[in-house]
Amino acid sequence: MQNKSIAQMAADLRLRTYSSVELTRHYLERIARLDPALNSFITVAAESALATAERADQTLRSGEAGPLTGIPIAHKDIFCTQGLKTSCGSRMLDGFVAPYDATIVERLAAAGAVVLGKTNMDEFAMGSSNETSWYGPVRNPWDAARVPGGSSGGSAAAVAARLCAAATASDTGGSIRQPAALCGVTGIKPTYGRCSRWGMIAFASSLDQAGVMARSAADAAFILDEMAGFDERDSTSADVPVPDYVDALDDDLHGLRIGLPKEYFGAGLDARIGDAVMAAIKEYEALGAEIVEISLPNSPLSVPVYYVVAPAECSSNLARFDGVRYGHRCDNPKDLQDLYERSRAEGFGPEVQRRIMIGTYVLSAGYYDAYYLKAQKIRQLIADDFKRAFEQVDVIMGPTSPTTAFQLGSKMDDPVSMYLNDIYTIATNLAGLPGMSIPVEPVDGLPVGLQIIGNYFQEARLLNVAHRYQHATHWHQAAPAGFE
Repeated sequence: MQNKSIAQMAADLRLRTYSSVELTRHYLERIARLDPALNSFITVAAESALATAERADQTLRSGEAGPLTGIPIAHKDIFCTQGLKTSCGSRMLDGFVAPYDATIVERLAAAGAVVLGKTNMDEFAMGSSNETSWYGPVRNPWDAARVPGGSSGGSAAAVAARLCAAATASDTGGSIRQPAALCGVTGIKPTYGRCSRWGMIAFASSLDQAGVMARSAADAAFILDEMAGFDERDSTSADVPVPDYVDALDDDLHGLRIGLPKEYFGAGLDARIGDAVMAAIKEYEALGAEIVEISLPNSPLSVPVYYVVAPAECSSNLARFDGVRYGHRCDNPKDLQDLYERSRAEGFGPEVQRRIMIGTYVLSAGYYDAYYLKAQKIRQLIADDFKRAFEQVDVIMGPTSPTTAFQLGSKMDDPVSMYLNDIYTIATNLAGLPGMSIPVEPVDGLPVGLQIIGNYFQEARLLNVAHRYQHATHWHQAAPAGFE
């Protein structure tokens, strides 16, 4: 059952081939048996999942089921989920049980999806390897000695290991696309504002965006159909009509103009990954696409810009976690100052503390103009590069990550090297554009991702472009050994 697409599962459920309860139990059994080796889940909600599945079966019997009714999914632990712990992978929120649902959780529940649990993540979404979680690192199903990527590594590993049909995720600088690439799954980050951020615990408010991890573009389209859309509770939500993503999957690619940025194929890229990406580009040419070389001249500045802007926003957003209102509180504080200092020192891990300190520094009087303001100006130049590029092309393609999954622990003492893993993904967040990663030919048995970037609110085009490639190839169907 776990190797079927969402469309196939939905058809089986309607035909009573098996029930949602049976499907949910199947996934829960796989999680219990296989996840101890991966640590991809923080919380498994077996009791509530089976209760939801029973209600889904009643809906199916009534003939009123939708495409997601009874389909088991998981949520990244950054999304508030009523009645379940929502920790953001941090000791700070280890005891927090959400009293309400985030908008996307609410919408997927209304669509009949069954929530199996909450997936592990880098603490407060800060990391590129899923090693900063208070609950321990997630391991890559393709090689347990390697990282799954971050910060949505739990969602990526769970989907790759067939522990859920799909999973929600969030992307601030590549946190959907990079782990999707390293785990061999499909991940899409929509346009900023396309999916509501209400109920998603903020890291960097101008960059964060909810999205989807799934085995294929078609599966992702089913999930995104329910998630996307305006939400009046979110002041950054875009009031833009949402197309039917599933209906657009099979559109023809003849005449599609694909831009290849020369900056994405230079120093720092593993040559074997470059070859795998170019082989995928050749497949697109066979499908009728036209290749255009383009330039994004300011993209090399995206990493330093991001690591000024994102920590600044994180410093502001995480100021509320002080041991007074909610979150971890230290034992026996001497006074208010001691309460603040020890609660935050104990509640936040080293990477979160590092980014808070960087953000506080760049926002301080005397450094604001030199760092934060300058970074925002360069951010606009990066967005302008994309604007000019999309006057020539329909989509932009390139590698998602410069390397395959690296060894656990190999970069924890070198934060700059860790940050460079997102060198190809950060610019889309700075510009607010949609982007996705899909699996292409592996290198040494490890997954490789092709990144596809679209113009604003062109998620339907991205999913269509990804789906046509996946219809013509089989890389997205591969499963890690032991998780078939």
